[in-house]
Amino acid sequence: MGWGSRRFCGARTVRRYGLVALCSALLFGLVTWQVAADGAVRGLDERLGRGVAGSAVPGPLAQFFADLGEATVALPVLLAAAGWTVWRTRRGPGRVWSAPVAAVGALAAVPALVVPFKVWLDRPGPPRMAGVHEGFYPSGHGATAAVAYGLVALLLLRAHAGRRRLAGIRVARLVVAGTGLLNAGVGLGLVRQGYHWPLDVLGGWCLAGVLLPLWCMVCDRWGRWAGGRDTGPRPAPADTGGVGAGTG
Repeated sequence: MGWGSRRFCGARTVRRYGLVALCSALLFGLVTWQVAADGAVRGLDERLGRGVAGSAVPGPLAQFFADLGEATVALPVLLAAAGWTVWRTRRGPGRVWSAPVAAVGALAAVPALVVPFKVWLDRPGPPRMAGVHEGFYPSGHGATAAVAYGLVALLLLRAHAGRRRLAGIRVARLVVAGTGLLNAGVGLGLVRQGYHWPLDVLGGWCLAGVLLPLWCMVCDRWGRWAGGRDTGPRPAPADTGGVGAGTG
């Protein structure tokens, strides 16, 4: 079985996706409870937010990262990655469009999840946003960035894995680390610029922690995806050189 099949398919991997989604949902529930009940964590959160907003982080840099959470920025990036994935895997076996279409669907689910909580909780924003509108939890910008750029990383990694051209697990770690740092920059920018409280951003990340594993589960359960192999077990081809070993 190839690297992509061993790494991304199988019942054990699907269970891991489910566990990540469940833990993210539980954390989201805990944070939401603190926000709704005006708990002690919410008080600490607002003090931390004021401290970050008054910090020495350069405003222009913070604004640049905050803008990366705009749907008008994140969606074109995701569409470009989806198009590249389709082009890259167009000659491979499987459903070429399945993963990219599911990725766009996952990003479209962000406002469907965020808006009801904003309306329900109606949390006031930081002082800079006073009088603008109410309902700042969870952060739509934070969730959009985490889902969109997370999907970009997953699409690129899966496309390479299906072609068996991934340079190694080190490259995958670099991509994941880069995506994490990018989203950390978006979160910091949103708080530094006074657009959101830290818990707003954390809530958005928790929603992304639910959507991204579910996207992986959908792609794996869909059977073959472009560039991948059947999810069922297969003997390793003689010329793989044991690529699939030790990557689980």
